[in-house]
Amino acid sequence: MEITAGLVKELRELSGAGMMDCKKALSECNGNIEEAMEYLRKNGQAKAEKKASRIAAEGICRIATKSDTVAAVVEVNSETDFVAKNEEFQDFVMNVALVATETNVTNIDTFLTEAWPEDTSKTIKEVLIEKIARIGENLSIRRFEKVVAADGMVASYVHGGGKIGVIIEAKTDVINENIKEALTNLAMQVAAMSPLHVSTDEISEEYKAKEKEILLAQALLENSQLPEQKQKSQEIIEKMMIGRLAKQLKEICLLEQVYVRAEDGKQTVGQYVLATAKANGANLSIKRFVRFETGEGLEKKSEDFAAEVAKQMG
Repeated sequence: MEITAGLVKELRELSGAGMMDCKKALSECNGNIEEAMEYLRKNGQAKAEKKASRIAAEGICRIATKSDTVAAVVEVNSETDFVAKNEEFQDFVMNVALVATETNVTNIDTFLTEAWPEDTSKTIKEVLIEKIARIGENLSIRRFEKVVAADGMVASYVHGGGKIGVIIEAKTDVINENIKEALTNLAMQVAAMSPLHVSTDEISEEYKAKEKEILLAQALLENSQLPEQKQKSQEIIEKMMIGRLAKQLKEICLLEQVYVRAEDGKQTVGQYVLATAKANGANLSIKRFVRFETGEGLEKKSEDFAAEVAKQMG
């Protein structure tokens, strides 16, 4: 398979590795991005991905809530940051989020056929097309997710004017201002630290085995590069891998992460949840979270916007 500059660029963005290292990895793996990423990690040239990190497109996320039990987050993309800051565009995105709190569908194509609340004779898609014509830029309602708490509540947080949107769903038998504040703090934690799971209980044994294999390959490579008298035995290296794997899993699991606002710098999110529950006489647990980051996995246009406008004006 031909190793194109585009493939090398994509792998560099995902791995942070050097250009030649990426090219070699792709050559060794016949152009397969996932296998090349694993190759780089085994050779200590890339770290584990916390989240897909392709260059982002423009746009915003918005969250709408309905009481304490229903919330929906949507992402709508634009071509430029100029439009993403436009008040009409932002109002449109918020209205899309409000529709999402009422819908019972999960498929984006079906969602686009839902009635627009301000004019039920039109669909969301028809209003979207009108916005594209009026704003003069391609817009896309990329995704949405609705969260309904059947036995507790939801809390949300929007960061950076819409760069990131987070919804937390919790099971709780007490709903008060303290619980709400704590869950909002956790939504901020998710925005800042990008966990992939609520707890390590959600991670499959298959994933753990694969990560251990990669970490072991890294350690053996590092060990082989030490002077012979300082090299460790295979048994010691394998024991070290248990600790390394546990540390890595803690970084991607919300409850095992260090709480960003911990006064002692050591309290985990799980401990913070337990302390909050005890202080409020509640049975409190985190069921899930949804985290949208604008433009995840999309390519960003690199044209000079001012030059583009000048060109259109002739």
